[in-house]
Amino acid sequence: MALATLFILLIACENNEPSADNTNLSTEVAKADKLANIDLERILERGKIVLLTENSSTSYYVYRGQPMGYDYELIRSFAKHLGVDLEVKVIEDLNDMFRMLNEGEGDLIACNLTVTAPRKKFISFTSALAQTRQVLVQHVPHDYMSMSDEKQDSIVIKNPIQLGGQEVYVHKFSSYYSRLQSLENEIGKDINIIEVSGAIYQEQLIRLVSDGEVARTVSDENIAELNQTYFDNLHIKTAISFPQQIAWAVRPNAPDLLSSLNEWIEAPNNQRQLAYTYRKYFKMTKSQKLRATSEFSSLNGKQISHYDEKLKLESKKIGWDWRLLAAMIYRESRFNPQARSWVGAFGLMQLMPATARRFGIDTTHTGFSNIEAGVKYIQYLDDFWEDRITDGEERKKFILASYNVGPGHVLDAQAIARKRGLNDKIWFGNVDECILLKSDPLVYKKDYVKYGYCRGKEPYDYVKHILANYNHYKSLD
Repeated sequence: MALATLFILLIACENNEPSADNTNLSTEVAKADKLANIDLERILERGKIVLLTENSSTSYYVYRGQPMGYDYELIRSFAKHLGVDLEVKVIEDLNDMFRMLNEGEGDLIACNLTVTAPRKKFISFTSALAQTRQVLVQHVPHDYMSMSDEKQDSIVIKNPIQLGGQEVYVHKFSSYYSRLQSLENEIGKDINIIEVSGAIYQEQLIRLVSDGEVARTVSDENIAELNQTYFDNLHIKTAISFPQQIAWAVRPNAPDLLSSLNEWIEAPNNQRQLAYTYRKYFKMTKSQKLRATSEFSSLNGKQISHYDEKLKLESKKIGWDWRLLAAMIYRESRFNPQARSWVGAFGLMQLMPATARRFGIDTTHTGFSNIEAGVKYIQYLDDFWEDRITDGEERKKFILASYNVGPGHVLDAQAIARKRGLNDKIWFGNVDECILLKSDPLVYKKDYVKYGYCRGKEPYDYVKHILANYNHYKSLD
């Protein structure tokens, strides 16, 4: 959909009524019937922490099949520190984010969130990650820098007092909205604040300014500076606030999670990681521009890889979502058709030579033919497991493990599960735990373990990582 059309669909009603305590925010957050009772202990018990974020070039996105982003990388490290998995939920409408947090649909918000007094009534902020100011983002012609000072002054607002009567497009529940309301009182004039639906992200709004569809918006300066490298027709030098803190947020009744986050943020080793990650996403602008403007980025395009159309065709043969097949190939080869492993596996789907010959190809077939042969092998594995694992979704996990380590070792893991009173038809928490034991001589030498030793950590991680990437791809569809 063209951005101009998107803009028409997403602009909400205009509202110039001042609200000193930002009650529009309180109304939205109050929709949560009660705060979910989920703190650190519950998160550790379930083995997963849930991140609420947005699809942006700083917080979270997918580039060439790999999840990336400043907030994502740091929260992933924190999850590893806790010893839990990370689930990411990309919120389509940012206006829902606070409610979803407090209702327990996520455990923390991380998306360049500004610390404000009204927000502190409903959420708890972590220690600050960075400081920034709010600035006007304005469209200028490409020859702006060659114009006279007088001509420039006629095009852009350089002093906030000039905002009286001017249109500014912002999200209703953003800190920008409340700042503009306060600014109205400070300059003694009404600002024509036009509310934008939360279904359009801040970076999309900045792009609309660049395209001339929107007169101006407000952004945090670090976000504006980064986007100016994508769009060179933006003026971002007019500040409308003092420096403000950026932090993550949790529910107010999750003090243990908040304390754990703060300890992690403030640890000296992590401070270095925070600084490096900040530079990576906010200061290394050439690399960021390459990723953000790529057709293989969730920020700009709809493709995961060069092979998406082929994957959509081949996945139909096995009844899979093509994105699951894409996640599998990313794990196998990072979409590199020339990939070779130390044991001789080759091509996009890293087939062993003997398996490849069985399905009609050799080591010269690394691209589309490699995908076709890999799908035939998946179909063979599906037939193998069909009567053993009748649940189709569960069977996919057994197929993935078998693709990685062979069905014999997975059968052994099932046998171990039965001996231990676990469910041999459920992968997570049952058979996956038992395949880890295939590297223990006290287990793999048992008479009921037919196929002996294997590095069980490989299929254990293989299934988990593929399904995690699959969920990343689905969340950004």
